[in-house]
Amino acid sequence: MFSKTMSLAAGAVRVAWRDYRRGQSAEALVRPWLAGTLGRPDTEIVLARDARGRPQLQVPGDSGLDSNWSHSGDALLVALGDGVSVGVDIEWMRPRPQAMALAQRFFAASEATALAKRTPEDAEAAFVQLWCAKEAVLKAHGHGLSFGLDRLEFAAREDGWALVACDPALGTPGDWHLHAFAPLPGYLATVAWRRVD
Repeated sequence: MFSKTMSLAAGAVRVAWRDYRRGQSAEALVRPWLAGTLGRPDTEIVLARDARGRPQLQVPGDSGLDSNWSHSGDALLVALGDGVSVGVDIEWMRPRPQAMALAQRFFAASEATALAKRTPEDAEAAFVQLWCAKEAVLKAHGHGLSFGLDRLEFAAREDGWALVACDPALGTPGDWHLHAFAPLPGYLATVAWRRVD
């Protein structure tokens, strides 16, 4: 059972999280939450996959719905969007000795530079926050990490990271809404969404 939920953007996005054990089917855990949240029987919740493997929520009579989920460590995060494309990422805060090498190789140069200026302890948490933000946007876009982590650029702010530039295929930075949070002790997460035209 999902232990916590929150609504964002006047109810356009709902997010929930729960414990997760490796080997469990995330889809089997997500489906009952989606059904309960939508007030529908489980049998009406269809989770198909597109050509890239992204889940496609199909509910009779509700064409504007979108869902996405992520799991890491012992946690599962799910989001439901209404009239928006939504993406989520959750990451377990574990040691990441290769974080700076990954940032230098796959992130925008300004992001790698911003991370390098931080203390090692702070840099690791900032790396995870940035990773979550990038992955959430790319999952909402529908291409995932294969689109390229360097095709969207974030700038460090006092309260986290802000999207400041992106490939035109992603729209404009102003199209995107991001909410970073810590759903459980030892985890960081981000939900990203944009309106569907």
